[in-house]
Amino acid sequence: MRFNLFRKESLDRYLKANRHFVKTMNAWDLMAMGIGAVIGTGIFILPGTVAAQDAGPGVTISFLFAAIVCGLAAMCYTEFSSALPVAGSAYSYGNIVFGEFLGWILGWALVLEYMLAVASVSTGWAAYFNSFIASLGIKLPSALAGPFNPHAGSYINIVAVVIVLLITWMLSRGVRSSTRINDTAVVIKLAIILAFILVGLFFIKPANYHPFLPYHLSGTFRGATVVFFAFLGFDAVSGSAAEVKEPRKNMPVGIIGTLLVATVLYMGISIILTGMIKYTKLDVANPVAFALQMVHQTWLAGLLSLGALIGMFTMMVTTIYSSSRLLYSIGRDGLLPGFLSQVDPKKHIPQKALWIVGIIVAILGGLVSLDQLTSLVNIGTLLAFTLVSFGIIPLRHRKDIGNKGGFQVPFYPVLPIVSGVACLAMMVMLSKETWIGAGIWFLIGIVLYFSYGYRHSKISHAE
Repeated sequence: MRFNLFRKESLDRYLKANRHFVKTMNAWDLMAMGIGAVIGTGIFILPGTVAAQDAGPGVTISFLFAAIVCGLAAMCYTEFSSALPVAGSAYSYGNIVFGEFLGWILGWALVLEYMLAVASVSTGWAAYFNSFIASLGIKLPSALAGPFNPHAGSYINIVAVVIVLLITWMLSRGVRSSTRINDTAVVIKLAIILAFILVGLFFIKPANYHPFLPYHLSGTFRGATVVFFAFLGFDAVSGSAAEVKEPRKNMPVGIIGTLLVATVLYMGISIILTGMIKYTKLDVANPVAFALQMVHQTWLAGLLSLGALIGMFTMMVTTIYSSSRLLYSIGRDGLLPGFLSQVDPKKHIPQKALWIVGIIVAILGGLVSLDQLTSLVNIGTLLAFTLVSFGIIPLRHRKDIGNKGGFQVPFYPVLPIVSGVACLAMMVMLSKETWIGAGIWFLIGIVLYFSYGYRHSKISHAE
């Protein structure tokens, strides 16, 4: 057998393997998934803290700049998901256009990104939930309210474990019922955000907008690099393409629609917040709740806690779902054990992959302190964005892949190249510790690929 790191997968084989999935999702379901993943607790925190530290009222422009950079990557994802409507998102795209090794690196990066992201959010959800029940006079024993740290008297974050396993069980019941619950939660979350915007309109003081750029344009750009990460999550939508009705029509609406809605909401919150309270006073833990308390609207501040809980819940739903489809895809290709690719004949979902994701995330959220690890989420995402952006060029050269009537990135090849370069620039700005942690993770992945994946790959069996 000839050694070849860049052997490419067949779109036809992927489409055949994905025939076990039932196409149940429409454009609204995709947007609800995307908004659920992108709009979390950050919308109640980032506009205030970035305004205070970096951009002043110009934080609104910071969100616009960040959305433009994310929008370039989103268009590239949209073209891929339209041309290649298969499970696995960037991992599968990489296998088809770059070859198996780069596809594996992408998949390995996304495994880290998704699981760490959900685990860290589960601990945040637990903190909000514990605070909520404490207001009702209920307090969990400290042994059950933190990561494994016997010296501090904590052994497991039981709420984080329970919420992850509950979401996993919900997803195991089937895509249709899960999307109904997720759609409802997203509507409630959006209603709470819009309530803040509408109420806040009555408390705006135009003087608070002056000066609009106290930290000059450089501060606005610096703020954009911070809030860029608030838009991450729309890429998870592309992993559902195998379960979407009319993917060429619905995937563009789902991905680009998610980004447009998120941009409008982030900018809306920013405009209202910096109009209600002088930006210099917003460097607090929860600036939106603080602003409402300052104008004596404490009833809405209480609703924000509910919005935060729902926001984190929907993010976990989308990301656990996407993680299970990613593991399914890697198992489908033989790079990880094949049982991961088994699809339940009744529910039409990869139950084993789903439950393995749920159990691993529950263990991480329940037992591990994730403070030092969550920055690795950013490098995994940006690597995927970079390769998907540059991948548009070899995709367009593939005569065996048709995309007639599907979305295509405009101003080709300029925009895909600009998108890839912008994502590389973001990667360069990440800390040295993040790069070291990522290097260790990728080294483990490379060892696993050469010791197991290469020999068991379905491509090697076909050669």
